[in-house]
Amino acid sequence: MAKKQTAPARTTLEEVNDSLTGTAQKLEKNKKVLTWAAVALLGLVALGAAYYYFVHIPNKEKATELVGKADREYILMNDTANALKDYEAAAGDIDRAAVNAAIILYQQGKYQEAAKYLEDYSAAGTIVGPASQSLLGDCYVNLKQLDKAVGAFDKAIKLSDDNELLAPVFMRKKATVLHAQKKYVEEADLYQSIKDNYPAFAENYGVDKYIERANALAGK
Repeated sequence: MAKKQTAPARTTLEEVNDSLTGTAQKLEKNKKVLTWAAVALLGLVALGAAYYYFVHIPNKEKATELVGKADREYILMNDTANALKDYEAAAGDIDRAAVNAAIILYQQGKYQEAAKYLEDYSAAGTIVGPASQSLLGDCYVNLKQLDKAVGAFDKAIKLSDDNELLAPVFMRKKATVLHAQKKYVEEADLYQSIKDNYPAFAENYGVDKYIERANALAGK
């Protein structure tokens, strides 16, 4: 019986990004099990903790007003140019403004500028914190800085605190980068961890085939 051929490894950065996009699309298609999607997560960052900043930062009135104005421009008016301008103006005083500026810059393909805001951001919170580090990892992938991308995804995984909707997504992103780096043993181990700890995600994503592929490429 002929031996089954192993599919060739996909290692280009373009394919890494395709895989990251595919993760979000698969989550969107499986809302009954996984109600969160990568795009929705970024939306949460944009909408996030606005009320907190409006109420609890009395010494930052001007910056707070700018963030409120930028929120309206970005969310209600789809005016990204002016929203970015206002977020950047407030970024030195309000962390969320920096994150939202980074989101817009990333969407514009300005990955280095986006990364700068995220590198300086003091990641906090169970949603915004890990989301910011995941986005930083995406920036590094596009900048071909894969070791830094792995580090950012590691931080996102840690900050997600075993959240079953977030942690496996960040782990999947990290595994995709490990595959691009030809670190197949680490990739296989990470997919196995997803399968062991997040079985619903693993089943819906089809993690078994990625474990099999990584093991085959690692010579196991």
